[in-house]
Amino acid sequence: MAEIKWMVRAGEGSYLIDEFARGFIAIGWYELGDLSAVTSPDEIRERYDRAYPDERQGRAPHDVSMIYKFRSTLEADQKVVTYDRQNREYLIGRITSDYYYDADEIADYPHLRRVDWLGRVSRDVLSVSSRNSLGGIQTLFSVNEEVSAELLSHLGELTSSEDTEEGDDGLDQIREDTVERAHELIKDRLLRLAPDEMEELAAAILRAMGYRARVMPRGADRGVDVLASPDGLGLEEPRIKVQVKYRSETAMGAQDIRGFLGGLREGDKALYISTSGFTREARYEVDRSDNPLTLLGLDELASLIVTHYESFDIEGRVLMPLVRVYFPAE
Repeated sequence: MAEIKWMVRAGEGSYLIDEFARGFIAIGWYELGDLSAVTSPDEIRERYDRAYPDERQGRAPHDVSMIYKFRSTLEADQKVVTYDRQNREYLIGRITSDYYYDADEIADYPHLRRVDWLGRVSRDVLSVSSRNSLGGIQTLFSVNEEVSAELLSHLGELTSSEDTEEGDDGLDQIREDTVERAHELIKDRLLRLAPDEMEELAAAILRAMGYRARVMPRGADRGVDVLASPDGLGLEEPRIKVQVKYRSETAMGAQDIRGFLGGLREGDKALYISTSGFTREARYEVDRSDNPLTLLGLDELASLIVTHYESFDIEGRVLMPLVRVYFPAE
């Protein structure tokens, strides 16, 4: 069976799940109008800027990317999944139409595709990693092969949450779900930061870890965005050089890694942060490098923030405001 390509969320809190279950997936942004004649992301961006002039510029590329994917990248016969929050079930289906616009079918969600729903999978039968991967609040995102395989392996074997070891009312389940949800919310918040804010956040994380870190001036040191060291000047070791890449889609490849490694010298330690992750070839380049280099994707970055947040300075807390949640110990 073909793999599941996309997760399409049925509105905030899956409030549109009954509408989706009638045989649709849909997205909002109704102010953009009919996109049937649109052929490029640039055209969508022009409409977006006119429709939402007050939207933060850091958010626009992320939104435009999702809209364009729904309009042009999704295809008939591809498999999709959406989530029914009330019943704790994932609906798996097959797209049966091209993009079309209908302002009357689902209120405020006029950009549509028809779907033939094949079945449901209980959230409780999935592994923690798969639930975590599917737990983001983005309207549309791709599903990785491992999560797709696990979902499809359970298709047609719907298991009630009452039959699982941890029921809905179990404290462990509640705590686990809350941690997963918080992790995804932090990732979503990271994606809303502007590129320069991501660099400032990277410096804040390193300061929370005990280093003195500063954002480097543009073009100062061959792609080094942040410099951290015990003295803050890079004279004492360990001297950590950081590159931060903000991309919404394309993972960093081997050439990107080689370019960064080429600017390092003996005694440097390096950190490469990418919101879009890294290719297998990029990780291979790291393994064969003589310079210590650590790769941080979005998941690792979110985990690092949580681990060191208590030591964040005011600059870091402004960029990433978080609150503590308490649970009973037993």
